[in-house]
Amino acid sequence: MNFHLIITNKQKPISLLLIIQLIHSFSTLTNSQSTLCRTSCGTIPIQYPFSIDDGCGSPYYRYILSCSDSQKLELRTPSGRYPIHNVSYTDPHIVVTDPFMWNCEDGENYRPTRPFSLDTSTRFKLSPQNQYLFFNCSEENVIVKPKPMFCQQFPEHCDSSCDSASYLCRHLPVCSFAISGSSCCSYVPKAIESLRLMLMYCSSYASVYWRNVGAPQPYDQVPEYGIRIDFDIPVTTRCLRCQDQSKGGGGTCGFDTQTQNFMCLCKEGNFTTHCNDYDNARHNRNVHVIAVTGISAFGALGIGGGIWYLKKVRAKAPVTCGVQTNENRLF
Repeated sequence: MNFHLIITNKQKPISLLLIIQLIHSFSTLTNSQSTLCRTSCGTIPIQYPFSIDDGCGSPYYRYILSCSDSQKLELRTPSGRYPIHNVSYTDPHIVVTDPFMWNCEDGENYRPTRPFSLDTSTRFKLSPQNQYLFFNCSEENVIVKPKPMFCQQFPEHCDSSCDSASYLCRHLPVCSFAISGSSCCSYVPKAIESLRLMLMYCSSYASVYWRNVGAPQPYDQVPEYGIRIDFDIPVTTRCLRCQDQSKGGGGTCGFDTQTQNFMCLCKEGNFTTHCNDYDNARHNRNVHVIAVTGISAFGALGIGGGIWYLKKVRAKAPVTCGVQTNENRLF
């Protein structure tokens, strides 16, 4: 296949081999950009501010989520990796399950467990809708009393009491039995460190969160096992412009993996504002194509690649690519 490309520009002549190499690189970049940020892991959608690919989403949540080869989404914390049950972006929270916690199948056979913990430097926090059930606690070290009676006598210590008469202890979610030979008390900690202290004097624990089912009160919430974690969605003007459909079809909010500066990820490449930057730059080029013979699909792509390269040479600016390929994915 023969074709001739003649380009006039004030820059130095460019060899055909170099143009072909640039065409190949640009084509690879364009393909990778269009499929760069995965939007789901299994059945769970992945949206801003989260990502499972480095350079996508918000840098505040970098390296937080991972998607296994079996399409299982997990949360990484200092205490381990935890399967994610679901993610809500309208009421921003995630629910994780802790395989080390007590469950109904354990009955009164309490296995060694470890407390769940969060990295305090992230924008995650334990939801106030969580309650924790502790089993077989030492009454010498833990205040285990029916909460109404205890609160009347010691209101200043009421928040730190472990309520042995709680609804959850009397109605264990999902379980068809009630614990009889062991003690159970319900506790709402003020900090994650409280869980560690409680487990020093209790055999095991389980986390229960109250899920909103949209029914009329007081039946609008039901207890389910799991840990609800609330998160913030950092919204910026640049991200909103990047996602704007009128700005070139909408892009994906991401960041440069080296500087962590904002990047708008588009099919045409990465830009610091929005996807229309590509169209504006294309119409403002001062490059003249004189003649093309033997044109084909490859030849047309060669013209586009040559023009793209000349623009970059004239601008003398490095290409900021965020994440270019799948090779730099951690998981």
